Amino acid sequence: MDSDQDSLDQNEEGIDVVEVNEGDIEEVIDLDESEEQDGSEMEMEGYDGEDEEVEDDEEEDEEDEMVDVQDDADFCFKAHTASVFSCDLDPKTSSLAVTGGEDDKAYVWNIADGTTALICTGHSDSVTCVGFSSDSKFVASGDMSGLVKVWSTESWEEIWSFECSDLEWIKWHPSAHVLLAGTADGDVWMWKIPSGECKTMQGHGCQTTTAELFSDGKQCCTGYEDGVIKVWNLKTAKATTTFKGNSGHQDSVTSLDCHDNNNLILSGSVDGSSKIYNCNTGKEVAVFFAGDVNEDIGETNSIESVGFCHSQPLAAIGSLNGTLSIWDMPTQIVRHKCQHDAGIVKLKWDKTNPFVYTCSLDGNIRLWDARSGKVEGSWSGHKGEILDMNISRDGNTILSVSGDKTARVFSIHKPDR
Repeated sequence: MDSDQDSLDQNEEGIDVVEVNEGDIEEVIDLDESEEQDGSEMEMEGYDGEDEEVEDDEEEDEEDEMVDVQDDADFCFKAHTASVFSCDLDPKTSSLAVTGGEDDKAYVWNIADGTTALICTGHSDSVTCVGFSSDSKFVASGDMSGLVKVWSTESWEEIWSFECSDLEWIKWHPSAHVLLAGTADGDVWMWKIPSGECKTMQGHGCQTTTAELFSDGKQCCTGYEDGVIKVWNLKTAKATTTFKGNSGHQDSVTSLDCHDNNNLILSGSVDGSSKIYNCNTGKEVAVFFAGDVNEDIGETNSIESVGFCHSQPLAAIGSLNGTLSIWDMPTQIVRHKCQHDAGIVKLKWDKTNPFVYTCSLDGNIRLWDARSGKVEGSWSGHKGEILDMNISRDGNTILSVSGDKTARVFSIHKPDR
């Protein structure tokens, strides 16, 4: 899509007509249905007697058999002692991973053999946010209580830390040593690293839930629990556009993506809708829906992940109802509905091809061809739900983390791509 051809015309009846080579799209599209299923656990209270003990052993054996899955991972990192929530791969060499978990720790480790380069200590709450700077010189870890730390990947020493209110997300600037963080009180912090020079983008008293930076590094967009979306100028730390009310969402914003043209925003929400916004015009230009709840796999149709394709005019949304929907922007139609057996947690587009990766609550990762809607690759190995996933910048490696206390590294072979 050419980034210089955004236009919005009006026909004789006053209806917005969109010329889609990057622009606005005026249409409501109802997507498909399906959802994730909550599991249940049974706690057993100390039975005495041999019959009960034998029965317990048999049940444990059956459970082990049930979760015995083929492991396609090249390496499995097992240093965490509780669920692993977040992960990232270093963009410079694609050789280092950082993972953060419920055990109040983050680890930086080599994806080839698991050699630990750094244990990010000092956190006293679950480490829910981790990430490398764009040049891999720094790595950040943040915990739920609001403690953010930055470490040097050259000296492996802590070089900066800051404590804010309860942390929701952190994001590195796409080209500078600038770190942003969003908090439960709605404020967005922005620091130069390592000096710590700070700007604050004040919220409106509502929790900020997600954010994304534009590729030009001049703006960022933030989503909030009340369905509001704001666009911020990073130089002035002022909001330039706010989408709220009918143009916003009716429930919490879960996911955002910024188009490579630095103009369009794609959003997803707990309310089951996804929207495209034009930052230049300040207009909502498309609305589409995840479809109904699929009671076979869950109780919600929340959209958990969204993304613009980098190589073709396509957009994707992934929902906890198990549906990945591929939307064709020029024709304004849903091209494919790709069904999963469990809710989708995250999606990532390939950098150069019209392929999209998904990870889901059934512990599987899949690669979909957006042109055909068919699965072109799949990877398994986790014995619990996948909670985060990332693809290396060189497109050769998948990193995923799970409630099974592990992080797994998978190779993307050329036949799959």
